[in-house]
Amino acid sequence: MTVFIQGRFPSRRMRRIRKHDFSRRLMAENQISVSDLIYPIFISMGNKRREDIKSMPGIERLSIDIMLNEAEQLVKLGVPAIALFPVIPQEFKTACASEAYTREGLVQRAVRLLKKHLPNMGVITDVALDPYTLSGQDGLIDEKGYVLNDETTKVLIQQALSHAEAGADIVAPSDMMDGRIGAIREALEHNGYIHTQIMAYSAKYASAYYGPFRDAVGSTSNLKGGDKKDYQMDPANSDEALQEVEMDIYEGADMVMVKPGMPYLDVIYRVKTELKIPTFAYQVSGEFSMHKAAVQNGWINERETVLESLLCFKRAGADGIFTYFAKDVARWLAEDQ
Repeated sequence: MTVFIQGRFPSRRMRRIRKHDFSRRLMAENQISVSDLIYPIFISMGNKRREDIKSMPGIERLSIDIMLNEAEQLVKLGVPAIALFPVIPQEFKTACASEAYTREGLVQRAVRLLKKHLPNMGVITDVALDPYTLSGQDGLIDEKGYVLNDETTKVLIQQALSHAEAGADIVAPSDMMDGRIGAIREALEHNGYIHTQIMAYSAKYASAYYGPFRDAVGSTSNLKGGDKKDYQMDPANSDEALQEVEMDIYEGADMVMVKPGMPYLDVIYRVKTELKIPTFAYQVSGEFSMHKAAVQNGWINERETVLESLLCFKRAGADGIFTYFAKDVARWLAEDQ
């Protein structure tokens, strides 16, 4: 129902409540807090290793001993959760992606280390095969290069179970295979991991904004100019996103992801308002790198622009935000207290 506010200028001056800082704060409809932040971390093999990512200024690939130090800082800042993304050397990549579910895999070791030293920090793991496949695709492929749905799901189940066994709090299938949420939920229940949450990347679009991320995890060269349009969503569609989300919730997802973030604020809004479920957004690598490039050129103020961008996610309805700015934002928020 539309509500028409009675009153007209000058008896009603909209600028009145904007005049003072205290009244602007009192009237703010949305706010960013450290509890909204999830920090994605790129992890790599070896020890005492840090490696810059050229297309993501200030972000590094970290060996898991250094990752632990980073996580300890995030805990002190109050960031509730981190998300792990592995960088897998070429020699460990195969057509069947078997490295994705080995007990001593990079992600599995990282999770065990985190839960041993920081048991109260939320650990989210990416369930997808693109870091592990020779093709750079998120699943197994046939002789024509088509990503096989059901065959991929069988491997995703093994990957999710290996993460749950290591202690992951949330497994996050980001592959966009049909039916994988139901299959993973059934496997988790059957194996006793009844408290392991599923964050479904339900509305993951075939976006051009992912370029720096693929550089970071080393899948760009494996893709060889290919794309993921036959399983990730068409940027033209939003009704389809609602269908994907509804199916994933029905199959057992606890929460859903819309990715990328800012170009798809309308999708975040629709998911949250129409379905009223826990909804997350990913401020992806391309968004991060564009902000950084503008900052480095002196075109925008970093702090003000980043905080504004995250506030937009909250206004659209996001309950939490994956952002590479999480550590900086947590510091900024602490300074404002």
